[in-house]
Amino acid sequence: MKVGVIDYGVGNLGSVLRAVEALRVTPVLVNRAQDMHATDCLILPGVGHFADCVQLLQGGGWMQALRDEVLGYNRPLLGVCLGMQLLADASMEGASDSQGVPGLGLVPGRVEHLRTLGCTARVPHVGWNGIAQTPTRDHLFKGIPDGTDFYFVHSYAFVPADAHDVLATTDCGIPVTAAVRRGHVWGTQFHPEKSSRAGFQLLRNFIAGPAC
Repeated sequence: MKVGVIDYGVGNLGSVLRAVEALRVTPVLVNRAQDMHATDCLILPGVGHFADCVQLLQGGGWMQALRDEVLGYNRPLLGVCLGMQLLADASMEGASDSQGVPGLGLVPGRVEHLRTLGCTARVPHVGWNGIAQTPTRDHLFKGIPDGTDFYFVHSYAFVPADAHDVLATTDCGIPVTAAVRRGHVWGTQFHPEKSSRAGFQLLRNFIAGPAC
């Protein structure tokens, strides 16, 4: 089993690689788009600013290559934190107009600032917070009780176009999307690699899932 961790020029790769290694699985640092095809599944990390990450993805030839790998070859993909937001159609972070900055478009929806959504809690949302799973009960949360705490760091949130794509929410004064799935594409707003035992279980579930 080869788990590809996509290196398109952002940080936080070390903790993701170490988490995968701790599961006794071989992580592969993928720093060229064409090398994704040699993996069994992919993890897309993300930290920082949406528009900056999109620019890096475009500059490295990742945007269309990721779509081809996921949609054409059915490669399972997990987006983490900003990596989940990049799955959306567009984000208002760094946008110059109401259309937003285009994302990968793998999970239909938009990314909006927490305040725009009506969040009454502190922004950015940083720290441990419990999640409420939806009735879908996806295998991603197998062995993880409802209400389990995960570690969050974000000021923007993903609003899927289809509520059925939401796997879990977290409370920021309003329910905010914490995890999504569409087909063989998953995303978590929280950092599983920084979320102790529960986070490692989630990564284990993704890697061992029916599609990977």
